[in-house]
Amino acid sequence: MSHRNARLTVFGRRLLVERVLSGRPVAHVAAEMGVSRATAYKWVRRWREEGGAGLHDRSSRPLKTPHRTTAD
Repeated sequence: MSHRNARLTVFGRRLLVERVLSGRPVAHVAAEMGVSRATAYKWVRRWREEGGAGLHDRSSRPLKTPHRTTAD
């Protein structure tokens, strides 16, 4: 499930990728879908690298926190 303010859901991301892969310019597809070109390229890149799983939401939680305060 996408967060409340997400412009695209997983279905919308898949639609964006399909339109780009059909030969349409990324800039045109991005404008139609209401996202930036950078965002459109990000979803296309994730699709190429990871397939359908790359279109799902990811956690924004950092993997490491090196300067975290101690538990005490």
